[in-house]
Amino acid sequence: MLLPIFPVYFPIILFSMPSPLRIILVFVDGIGIGSVRPEVNPLLHAELPTLRQLCGGEIFHRRWSRSENGLAVLKPVNATLGVTGLPQSGTGQTAIFTGHNGPKIFGRHFGPYPPSSLRPLIAQDNVLRRLRDRGRSSLFANAFPRRFFEYAESGTRRLSVTTLACMLSDIPLLTAAELARDEGISADFTRVRWPELGHPEIVPVTPIEAGRHLWEIAERHDFTLFEYWLTDHAGHSQSTEFAREVLENLDQFLGGFFERFDPRSALFLLISDHGNIEDLTTRSHTRNPVPCIVAGEKRREFAACIRRLTDVTPTVLRFLP
Repeated sequence: MLLPIFPVYFPIILFSMPSPLRIILVFVDGIGIGSVRPEVNPLLHAELPTLRQLCGGEIFHRRWSRSENGLAVLKPVNATLGVTGLPQSGTGQTAIFTGHNGPKIFGRHFGPYPPSSLRPLIAQDNVLRRLRDRGRSSLFANAFPRRFFEYAESGTRRLSVTTLACMLSDIPLLTAAELARDEGISADFTRVRWPELGHPEIVPVTPIEAGRHLWEIAERHDFTLFEYWLTDHAGHSQSTEFAREVLENLDQFLGGFFERFDPRSALFLLISDHGNIEDLTTRSHTRNPVPCIVAGEKRREFAACIRRLTDVTPTVLRFLP
């Protein structure tokens, strides 16, 4: 478009208005900051170029758990929340997605699903609901097959904090229809099992393509949440081959996302609820700290607010008033 011609030669100053901030939270279940022994810690021998770049050139471990670079901030976060025993998903995820100390309120760590006594708290104070009540656009980007909805409608109480948060707050979960339009993400990134689950119309994609889709989805929302739970499953399996596969798929997914990521208009946060996959000597969770990785121009200010799992929701709300 041509600029208008002025009769007098006043200097023309073009102001670039800042884009509205959006936050993308990638929650990775069961990944901690472990030992420096590759035979124990699959993070140290998997091919993870994107994570290495985010962490300043080296994968996080006990001797490398803090980093600041031109792309991201890495810091360790204690996942025990001042409660004895091994952290568990039900209470740990309650802490992340509500800002309340789930294990302390319940009296102990509990999982994999949240106890019934925490359901009212999850319904009322989850981050998705609180942002919606502020008029903010928020989305849980995981898509679910028809079988999941049949399972949920059967009355089961074995549902994760994220799905409960949506269902108890009347926030719609994404379906195969959204996934087919690339408006949702499969829990395994690739969609390869969806035809077996009764959705032959779903075409597989690569983890890199799924990462690009996440950015395209995030561009339409103030807050986007994606959950990757296969890391926890791989840790429980104690299979080095499986652990390496799910970690490398995660890294490719992040690679596709960061191909499109705009640090001027967005903040990216990766965090976990407890350790697991970083120590394949045990089927159990660990008490290791978990990685907090923040990218974007406001990464330092955001990361400085995250000291415990309970800080995630309040910090998101602070940056999206």
